[in-house]
Amino acid sequence: MSDAAAPREAWTLAPGVFLNHGSFGACPRAVLERQAALRAEMERRPIGFFLDDLQTRLDAARAAVAAFVDADPAGFAFVRNASEGVNAVLRALRLAPGDQILLTDHGYGACAHAARYVAERAGGEVITARIPFTGLTADGVVDAIVRAVTPRTRLALIDHVTSPTGLVLPIARVVAALAERGVETLVDGAHGPGMVPLSVREIGAAYYVANLHKWVCGPKGAGFLAARPDRLAGLHPVVISHGHGFPLDQAGGRSRFHLEFDWTGTDDPSPWLCAPLAIAAVGGMHPQGWPGWMARNRRVALAGRRRLAAALGVELPCADDLIGSMAALPLPPAGHGPPDSPLYTSPLQATLRAKAGVEVPIVPWPAHPRRLVRFSVAPYTTPAEIDTLVEALVDALGAGR
Repeated sequence: MSDAAAPREAWTLAPGVFLNHGSFGACPRAVLERQAALRAEMERRPIGFFLDDLQTRLDAARAAVAAFVDADPAGFAFVRNASEGVNAVLRALRLAPGDQILLTDHGYGACAHAARYVAERAGGEVITARIPFTGLTADGVVDAIVRAVTPRTRLALIDHVTSPTGLVLPIARVVAALAERGVETLVDGAHGPGMVPLSVREIGAAYYVANLHKWVCGPKGAGFLAARPDRLAGLHPVVISHGHGFPLDQAGGRSRFHLEFDWTGTDDPSPWLCAPLAIAAVGGMHPQGWPGWMARNRRVALAGRRRLAAALGVELPCADDLIGSMAALPLPPAGHGPPDSPLYTSPLQATLRAKAGVEVPIVPWPAHPRRLVRFSVAPYTTPAEIDTLVEALVDALGAGR
């Protein structure tokens, strides 16, 4: 079973060891070229591009991406990123004073801010399920989340793959357990598509939002929101535009949901239109397609996690079945300097970049001065690059950084 990487020259990445695919992704050269061609067409014939051709192209792109993640196209809409999708769902909530939105302490900070904003405006509150990192199992994830539910919990915002800690949560089990308690789930699947096998239908959440610029390797600005059929009523994009009031009898059979989300004002739709090409291009680089990449990337990540843990002298914090193609390990505390930035620009990260050419995030978690190193394995990542990280990190920590 080969762990060979895809050719690095298929991407436009600068030289060096890039183990931070999880933050912003990386788009293959062929997809960027197609995007450039679409943008050139948009500027050459803007009326034809937007008014004559765009809707047909969006429908085709929607069908292709919805098939890739096994979602119902009727409840599938493109958004610019997962955060935009989360905000659209949260703004659709009708909370009463005292109502609660449930998060976890492994969630993405930007989405937590959005949940607090919405809850506080309604006189509600955010509650947080505390999920242990050390010794964590799938059963432990489910138990920690359901224990936090109260009679006032109206929605749970749960990551499919956690951003700071790289955990693949047993999301279908979590959704089912919450549903048994009368709580709907909004899944933040920012890292899901392209990292782990995904069926939005089988997960069964009320809402699933995701990015396509990360593990699918699409252009920045490509994400989606998938809503269950019974949750479409009252769901609107963050920006209200012409689709909100367009007469349905003149819409050619298009739903109000698609009318609103497909047009939120003049913007560049090329990331959405290029998402199917990213799926095809990256999948075509492996003999077994996307299942082959997902399995290969996970094998490389698990092996690298073991090597790095041994070099750092730390225990593996969680079971292997909670790991996809991203892994995080605890580091010694940062000391008494300034807190690490939430945008991953810590002094240690800067040292690794400057001294060893290694780009990897050093994540403040659960709070400064505690921190993690989180590395990502993409199709272009080689095991040797993780070895370089191990050596560089041990040297940097030995120097007191």
